[in-house]
Amino acid sequence: MLERWFKLSENQTNLKREISGGITTFMTMAYIIFVQPIVMHQAGMDMEAVLAATCISSAMATFLMAFLANYPIALAPAMGHNFFFTYTVVLTLGYSWQQALGAIFISGVLFILLSFVGLREHLINAVPAGIKNAIAVGIGLLITMVGLEWSGIVVDHPGTLVGLGDLTSPPVLLSLFGLIVMGTLFARGVRAAILIGILANLVLGLLIGMIHYEGILGRMPSLRPTLFQLEVSGVLQFGMLSIIFVFFFLDLFDTVGTLIGVSQEAGFLRDDGALPRAKQALLSDAMGTVVGTLLGTSTITSYIESSTGVSAGARTGLANLITGILFLLALFFTPLVKMIGGGIAFGEGLTLYPVVAPALIIVGCLMMKNVRRIRWDDFTEAVPAFLTIILMPTTFSITEGMAFGFISYTVLKGVTGKLNEVPWLIRIFALLFIFRYLFLMS
Repeated sequence: MLERWFKLSENQTNLKREISGGITTFMTMAYIIFVQPIVMHQAGMDMEAVLAATCISSAMATFLMAFLANYPIALAPAMGHNFFFTYTVVLTLGYSWQQALGAIFISGVLFILLSFVGLREHLINAVPAGIKNAIAVGIGLLITMVGLEWSGIVVDHPGTLVGLGDLTSPPVLLSLFGLIVMGTLFARGVRAAILIGILANLVLGLLIGMIHYEGILGRMPSLRPTLFQLEVSGVLQFGMLSIIFVFFFLDLFDTVGTLIGVSQEAGFLRDDGALPRAKQALLSDAMGTVVGTLLGTSTITSYIESSTGVSAGARTGLANLITGILFLLALFFTPLVKMIGGGIAFGEGLTLYPVVAPALIIVGCLMMKNVRRIRWDDFTEAVPAFLTIILMPTTFSITEGMAFGFISYTVLKGVTGKLNEVPWLIRIFALLFIFRYLFLMS
């Protein structure tokens, strides 16, 4: 039955690899289960209800991706979108969290409509090969930067923005231990290196007392405070149009960028750069967002952490099935999930995640290989690729990296008389990005 549904042999994988990949993906993104309620609570939402909404909507969207597109790309509330939701829309602009959910609901409905007409699918296929490879590398560096910060190896520095952390501190040493374990296992050809490294970190953290035993089972939180609480009618006003557009814009390019990056890493892209079953993958993302707003959480999107599962061997939707089941089980095993994906307070206002941080660093290393496929001898290809790569980790945004890539690609091809090499869809979005920077971010 699994072979018929997920075509394991055709994708050169097996049950063991898919289970390992699914568990690995979940472990590296489990932090969202605890981060999302904290962020959304600042907007006035009930923390336990948001936790339940996060787990259920993530599972449903991840299942959709498994059965509609057969890809090992998990989905959950987008980091960054939740901060825009809380600190910009609610706390700065003064809208209610119910209205903010309504704005995301409308953007999600628009995404579903666009999935049927194929705009996002055409966008994926239209992105030039050089920028596709650059997106994968940029996402890898973004993941690495997150891992370095979560481990404490890299810290905030007033003069240079970032600097080296205290390498003798216990969380950093635990992260370095996990990094050595994963690197050694990868060097010896062990496919489950990331999963084994995460488990080794968890066990060592428990033994030395850095991670406190929280228990295994907990009660399932109630959805009642946020279920169907979104407000749609109050959103249909002129002032909210720009907010809907920003939610729409961010989700569009975060999703497209993640799909391209993870697909490039997994080898899903065809020789012509097209992504098979792109429409189904994008529809899963859009439907997940709509479900999430009904339950009570912010934009659902494809997660770059899925690349950790891909690195562990995942190649089909079966891995997503495992990840989705774990999201549902997390409703009852929140103490266990907290030990794996929860943060450790360290220093003044600093939270580290040493159990999963090494996995992100290793994945960044694995995704760097795409850099060799970029045509560095052609500056109309090299400069856009470089800007795409460097802007993602330095702005902490997939969208900004793609924006600079699209704009510079269009401009450089235009001034060198090669504008005909730029797909019309890329030209349009380059202009939209320029419009966004000039008028929507001032």
